[in-house]
Amino acid sequence: MRSGVRFFLCAVISIAAGCTTATSITGVMGPIPPSALSARQTAFLDTLERRTFNWFWERTDPNSGLTPDRWPTKSFSSVAAVGFALTAYPVGVERGYVTRTDAAQRTFNTLRLMYTAPQGPQATNVTGYKGFFYHFLDMQTGYRFEQVELSTIDTSLLLGGVLLCQSYFTNSDPTESAIRAYADSIYLRIDWAWAVHNPNVVSMGWKPESGWINADWRGYDEGMIVYVLALGSPTHPIDPAGWTEWTNTYKWADFYGQTHVNFPPLFGHQYSHIWIDFRGIQDAYMRGKGIDYFENSRRATLSQRSYAIDNPGKFTGYGADFWGLTAGDGPFDTTFVINGRTRQFWTYRARGAAAAEITDDGTIAPTAAGGSVPFAPEITIPALIAMREKYGDNLFANYGFVDDFNPTLVTGTAKYGRIVPGVGWFDTDYLGIDQGPIIAMIENYRSDLIWKTMRKNPYIVAGLKKAGFTGGWLGN
Repeated sequence: MRSGVRFFLCAVISIAAGCTTATSITGVMGPIPPSALSARQTAFLDTLERRTFNWFWERTDPNSGLTPDRWPTKSFSSVAAVGFALTAYPVGVERGYVTRTDAAQRTFNTLRLMYTAPQGPQATNVTGYKGFFYHFLDMQTGYRFEQVELSTIDTSLLLGGVLLCQSYFTNSDPTESAIRAYADSIYLRIDWAWAVHNPNVVSMGWKPESGWINADWRGYDEGMIVYVLALGSPTHPIDPAGWTEWTNTYKWADFYGQTHVNFPPLFGHQYSHIWIDFRGIQDAYMRGKGIDYFENSRRATLSQRSYAIDNPGKFTGYGADFWGLTAGDGPFDTTFVINGRTRQFWTYRARGAAAAEITDDGTIAPTAAGGSVPFAPEITIPALIAMREKYGDNLFANYGFVDDFNPTLVTGTAKYGRIVPGVGWFDTDYLGIDQGPIIAMIENYRSDLIWKTMRKNPYIVAGLKKAGFTGGWLGN
């Protein structure tokens, strides 16, 4: 049993009919280790990881390293998607999808562009400013796309991949040595202190046309990684009081029998966890609650499934194996009458369910379950398999799961995606920021790859300690 992994001591393990659960000696159902998966489940995860990896490898420009926000719809590059691509490359090496040499070269090309591309306060012909990057970049030039914001979170998600590659590519050859040097240079030049516009808290973004946007990172959501990176910087760190400000706005509440820090979309419970192993380590807030952030994300995942089983909105298709609300695509922004009931639908939206807010139009995102595999494999893996088997090629194709589907919408014409009459609406795009959590978190569950690599990264360790984390792999 790996150190720090909180698998329950099993008295009975049942894998019958695709059920992935373990009964502890106390009778509590909990997550089980990958070794207890059935051959069918293991084969499915093999297929899902490989197809999802291929999206990043084949859709990313091999020379610039820029990854599209989505595909096949033509789009700009997403800086966060580049971070997820960089995260996928070590997975590809370890799984034998690509050679280490090819992955290292692709990584080198990406980091070289990210470091050497122009930065400055002007509005055009730059990639970023003060070390931060713009949310979206032109796929051809690498420059700021239209008038998008300089994004602290998207820069942080990029850095997750950058620092993973820094800690993974440790050979002494020129390419891997350059990867580590570029990674250091990209991280160390970021002026986190400049991004503290209001006392102690990091701003969400800035525009050269109008200055700081009217939003700061106050918990709880995907912004944990922003603060860990900002605190860990040896060149331009923020004050540790920022973490206290972050936790002061947590919403601790019960939702469908799971008491936890609430945040409605599941991506907020997943993104930071891709690169940071929160198992067994606690800050002051979680010490007070007697759990860790990994357990918090597990509870959020379990509550979403229970919400879908209860299905208060009476959406078609919801159930024990068909659930998952997070940010993603949708069919259109309009109301539609179905079986005498007026339904509100959206296109891209941060859907979610929590005690204080429910945003739901019947659209299910496979990445909601896929990105939560380590937290609750006993419910996520059967759900992913059931989704594939029920909806087949409409949902699961050459690059794994398309972004979203909606079984409630079975007639009409959608603005985006397509409606299969009598079956439901299906997206036709793959989104990099949703593909990324699927491959990364499945690999974390199966091999600990990203977590164990990042536990060695000095900047992550420093940031966690400055935030007050102790225990587990981190020590005192």
